[in-house]
Amino acid sequence: MMPLKKCTAIKALLWLALMCVGAHAWAGQVAGTVMQLSGPLMAKKMDGKVKILAIKSEVEQGDTLLTEKETYALIKLIDNSEIILKPNTSFVIEQFSYTAEQPDGDHAIFSLLKGGLRSVTGLLGKRNKERFEMKTPAATIGIRGTTFIASYVPPAAPGGPAAPKASPPGLYVQVLDGMIHVTNPAGTLNFAQGQFGFTPNFQQPPTLLPVNPGIQFTPPQAFVPSSSSGGASAGGSKPAAIDCVVR
Repeated sequence: MMPLKKCTAIKALLWLALMCVGAHAWAGQVAGTVMQLSGPLMAKKMDGKVKILAIKSEVEQGDTLLTEKETYALIKLIDNSEIILKPNTSFVIEQFSYTAEQPDGDHAIFSLLKGGLRSVTGLLGKRNKERFEMKTPAATIGIRGTTFIASYVPPAAPGGPAAPKASPPGLYVQVLDGMIHVTNPAGTLNFAQGQFGFTPNFQQPPTLLPVNPGIQFTPPQAFVPSSSSGGASAGGSKPAAIDCVVR
């Protein structure tokens, strides 16, 4: 009979192996496709490798997408939703799964670490809006069938010079259609079409702003989300042959 300690150790190793296999399988699932670019776009993979993306490149769960200072990037996800990333943005696709015949498997969790984006709700958000989360360092955004703009301004680095005329650090939101709710441990607030909001940090609640606080979002005309968003199923694009990996 196998000693108890050895048996327990083997079980622990098997459990770790299964966890690793599951994590790698989950991270490698395709979440969407790059449809438009105005400059360099990179994807930092779960294994630390960095891939330079092109139009028709696929993006996967676990990717951290990084835009350069002149780059706008339009990503169409597999549920036909669209996200346009602003220049100097860091955006993580933490979890995204959608299958037309399996609504119980819907999951959409993103993290906006810095910069800004415009999000247009797709099929997942229309049928399972409660399973959509856009996390930021100041609050989490939920949707109600929505087109919205979010911008996160990080605090200045300790000891570093503050940018001239910079907006105060925090999360800024603008609702173009529908409604969103912004929540953190200090409170929750809904924002409707035409409204603007600001959340300084996790210790302070979201607040309604009377006017545009200076949110600027001017992608090229070709980046304007199509009117067919949320309609026919998306997908089927192949990765561009010019993708390359930076080791």
